[in-house]
Amino acid sequence: MSSFLGSTGIPVSDVTVGTSPLGRGTSPGTAEEAAAVETARAMLTGPFALVDTSNAYAEGRSETVLGLARRALESTTSATVVTKVDRDPETGAFGRDRVLRSFEESLDRLGVDRVPVLHLHDPYTVSFAEATGPGGAVEALVELREAGAVDAIGIAAGPIPLMTAYVDTGAFDVVLSHNRFTLVDRSAQPLFENARARGMGVFNAAPFGAGILAKGAGPGASYGYRPAPPDLVDWAGRAERICADHGTTLIAVALRFSLRSPLVDSTVVGVSSAGRLAELDALRSAPVPDEVWPELDALGPAPTPIADPPLEGPR
Repeated sequence: MSSFLGSTGIPVSDVTVGTSPLGRGTSPGTAEEAAAVETARAMLTGPFALVDTSNAYAEGRSETVLGLARRALESTTSATVVTKVDRDPETGAFGRDRVLRSFEESLDRLGVDRVPVLHLHDPYTVSFAEATGPGGAVEALVELREAGAVDAIGIAAGPIPLMTAYVDTGAFDVVLSHNRFTLVDRSAQPLFENARARGMGVFNAAPFGAGILAKGAGPGASYGYRPAPPDLVDWAGRAERICADHGTTLIAVALRFSLRSPLVDSTVVGVSSAGRLAELDALRSAPVPDEVWPELDALGPAPTPIADPPLEGPR
């Protein structure tokens, strides 16, 4: 189940492993770190082509743990690591100099000389004009691509108006959106269509909405990192019953929604353990009857709690 990331020529599998919780709360030389490294080893030798991380995940520990696992495995890894540049954690600075420092920090932690894909991650501490102007973050990313330090550059964030503005610059090869192309929220569809028309690669992250589509419509249900409103809980409960009537589960259908879309090259799913990795591998092959889709459509649009703000300032 491999293909390529848009027109970049970079191979991907239908699922990419996300690592935002990897190494969180661990310290060097501890049993907790060793357990995280074992999880990273499973990711790097598993059935998925890419492992997605970031300079900022777990305050840098995600990349560090992946680097430890890579060094232990030497040349036996089957997966490639892609990462993201992040703002300065103390000052919020996110210009050209910070992008280059963030990239070097990531290479050092991961123990690599280059990465195939490097994303600009959550550029919320600078305006779009600052990021795309002289001395901005985008300038640095383009420099890295032109120097051969990376094969492709991407924009990875949430709000669709902001993401659309970055895609419209024509500077990027890849886009990564989260929580906005799911059974609950389709707001990323025009963004992905735009990217596709440009030959860009498309990652769809968080197909479970970071909550309710994986855990169900029970107490404490959430979507997009916030509590799910009652009308969404009701919608998800009805969707669960439809899935059960057809011998499947809401989580399997939610994943298949992304996997079956011609707009998506690879779906990014966060994994917290080797056991979860094995469950994800099984889940992507779980049967989903065709009859499920029209019945879910008949429920009407889900009441998504996400309301992206318009882009502020000059584009």
